[in-house]
Formats: sequence, C-alpha cells, structure tokens
Amino acid sequence: MTADTSRRWHPDTALVHGGTLRSPFGETSEALFLTQGYVYESAEQAEARFLNLEPGYQYSRFSNPTVTMFEERMALMEGAEVARATATGMAAVTAAMLSQLSAGDHVVAAKALFGSCRYIVEDLCPRFGIACTLVDGRDLAAWKAAVRPQTKVFFLESPTNPTLEVVDIEAVAEIAHAAGARLVVDNVFATPIWQKPLTLGADVVVYSATKHIDGQGRCLGGVVLCSKEFLDKHLQVFIRQTGPSLSPFNAWVLLKGLETLSLRVERQTTSAGAVAAALKTHPLVTRVIYPGDPDHPQADIIARQMARGSTMVAFEVAGCKAAAFATANALEIIRISNNLGDAKSLITHPTTTTHQRLTEDARQELGINPGLLRLSVGLEYPDDLVADLTQALDRAAARIAAE
Repeated sequence: MTADTSRRWHPDTALVHGGTLRSPFGETSEALFLTQGYVYESAEQAEARFLNLEPGYQYSRFSNPTVTMFEERMALMEGAEVARATATGMAAVTAAMLSQLSAGDHVVAAKALFGSCRYIVEDLCPRFGIACTLVDGRDLAAWKAAVRPQTKVFFLESPTNPTLEVVDIEAVAEIAHAAGARLVVDNVFATPIWQKPLTLGADVVVYSATKHIDGQGRCLGGVVLCSKEFLDKHLQVFIRQTGPSLSPFNAWVLLKGLETLSLRVERQTTSAGAVAAALKTHPLVTRVIYPGDPDHPQADIIARQMARGSTMVAFEVAGCKAAAFATANALEIIRISNNLGDAKSLITHPTTTTHQRLTEDARQELGINPGLLRLSVGLEYPDDLVADLTQALDRAAARIAAE
C-alpha cells in the first residue's frame, strides 16, 4: 500500500488498514515492537540517523514502529498531514500548546474547558510568562475583543466538557488567523467520526486517545494532529526532548481500538439520543443537554460542523447535589467513573470530580451546577440504559421527597 492509495480510502477502511507496517514475518495483526533502542549496522549509520540524513529509528522516546502505525492511522482518519502520539491526552494538550509558545506570548481560550485544560492555560502558562484570556467560547465578539498583538494561540473544545456547549470552529478559526494566531481544538467529545476540525480551519487537533479511541477502559494515550510545517518547527523537537512518549504496548492497544471506533461511536451516539429523549420525560430532570437534539442552543452550528451528535449526555436533576448523588448511587448498570467514551456507560458528578478545582463562581458561570450529571453512553442495549436511569431517578425522587 502507498500513502497516496491509503489517502483515497474511506475513513472506515483507514481505521482497519491505515499505516500498517509489516515485518518480514508477514503478520496479519500489527506487530508490537517492545524495544527501547535500536542497533545500527555501523557507526556511520548511527551518525546518519542522528543527523536525520537516513530514515530509521533511534530510540523509542523519539519514535517506534508500533507508535508510527498508530500515528499514521490517526492522520489518515483525521485528514491531517502528520500526527504525533503522546502518553496521555493531557500530554497532547500540553505539547500542542507549549511547543509553540514563549514568554511574552498570549493565549485566548474558551472558559468551558476540562479542568486540567483550564489549568494549562490559566495556571501553568502564566508561570512561564505566557498570558491568557478566558472568553465565552460561544461569543465571537469576545474572541475578537480578547486579541492582543502578542496573541499566538486560540484554544477550545467543542462540544465542551461537561455542559456540551458548541463553539463555531470555522468562525473562531477565521478570527484567529486574522490575528496571526493558530487555533488548537480538543475534539474528544465530538470524536473524529462526527467532527473534522481541520476542515473547519483549525490548525492543530488534540485527542485523549484514552477515551473513544481505546474505548474499552484499557490504557492511556493521546495524539496531536497538525501540518508537517507545525511538526517540524515546533512539535517534533518538543516531544523528542521532553519525552511525553506513548508506550508501544499502548499504541498497539489503541490500534486495535481504532478498528472498531466507527462502529462503536455510531452505536453509542444512537443510544445517547434515545437516552436523552427518555430523560426529558422524567419529572426529577430539570434540564437535558444533547448535541443531537434539534432544541440544542447551538443546533444551527451543530448542523454545519458535526455529522451527528455525541456519545455524551448532560442532565440536571432537581434537589441539587443530594439528588444527583442519590441518582448515581442507585444505578445498577451504569457505573460511576470520571472516564468517558468507554464501551461501558459511565456517569460522573462534575462539580465534585472533573471540575472540582474551579471556584464556585467559575462553575456557576459555566452552568456546572450541583445537580448536573455527565453521562457517557456505552454499548449496552439502549432500553436497558433507559430503564436503569428511570429506576434510579425514581428512587432518588422518593428519597428526596421523604427527607
């Protein structure tokens, strides 16, 4: 197979065959190269490898054949020129941001971010002389107003964690480029199946591969997708020298996950729509947020930039934290966990877990209320999930009424 041939494949085919490197043994499954280093036929060859005059592997902190297969398969699916894998999703975010920033630069980011992502822009960057401004990602005027002469990066996630707000990626990309800045998009909640930020104008896309890409709760991983120019000027040397490397074993697991990604995400999305519709009918539920709903506040943007909704549903229950805890504790199929994108349905209480480090004012501004629950819909039969949520909500309502 050639690179030109694989670029013509449908994404579903690329998810199975893209980037495959076979050893002389001709294995069907991708080979797992559990090695730290590589040997050379001569000292001259080693010198040429380190001078980048000869292609080949030097050290698995820099690159590894199994990791290369994962990177190339991700690039094919995303439509990116190149990809670089990292040990975790947060390593991907950190590398994508810090590799291109220096003291004196300025970042504009949406307020609605995963807690660790907000830490990077709000706490870590300023420690190194990189200023940041947080804006309402839905407000295009706010993005424009935040631009400074020193602005180098815009950063957002869409849909957002956990309230599933949607940001107009194409419009924000235009504002960023007019200011001479790059747009970095965290695309985890949309998945690469339903949203392609690079086609909308984003310059860099990041994923926590721990989520849907693995999809079965087995290992950690991350990936940055970008142009070859960005890789050569910024990302490659940062990853090589700082070492947020993905292990070959995890890369192999993620390759196996990619083979079924499309099937899993399609089933999970269909089930999430059914679950969201059922939640709307329960008297204890005061709010349901799902990107596949026609009544979503940004439904017009979703129709333009997402092929379908998400595997994620957010809903709020009356009675605040006590009712949310009672609901989660009464579930029998759905498990309490802060992970997402798994084959198993998982629920979490963002106020006390993923976004607990934010101030109360910051959470209220983002709509992260004590009664909010974030649900990652898995591969279980959808009617069973609806029944589980219904009985849990019924029990929570009875408990609240009795107190």
